[in-house]
Amino acid sequence: MSLIEGKKAPAFTAVDQDGQKLKLSDYKGKKLALYFYPKDATSTCTVQACSIRDGYKMLTKKGIEVVGVSPDDEKSHLKFIAKQALPFRIIADTEKSLCEKFGVWAEKSMYGKKYMGVLRTTFLIDEDGVLVKIISKPNTKAHADEIAEGFGL
Repeated sequence: MSLIEGKKAPAFTAVDQDGQKLKLSDYKGKKLALYFYPKDATSTCTVQACSIRDGYKMLTKKGIEVVGVSPDDEKSHLKFIAKQALPFRIIADTEKSLCEKFGVWAEKSMYGKKYMGVLRTTFLIDEDGVLVKIISKPNTKAHADEIAEGFGL
């Protein structure tokens, strides 16, 4: 499925690091940055998560909620959140169903070796569930600012 800016984001139900269900409809009336990343506690993913953490107050003041998504399990997310003091929820997409629904589970290549993995992508979804912006290859060091700018704030 190819997602297009200006169209509705796909509805979903998922489970966060605490085993709590969350749905896209829970964020109706709010701006949502749904960011997909490959793996907890890896260097680039940590830089990205910490950028969002450091800009989290600014984002929430602008009415933006943030939810991370990776194929890691709840236990891994809990450790990552505790170690980096992350203030946002992270979806445990162990079956990769959400990654597939958003089109970010794809073939990648490293050192000539092909493998399946998550394409680092952030989806900015407005109060009505419409995709405002799709940020592929985000600036991991300044991602909080990039999210705010993507919403035009």
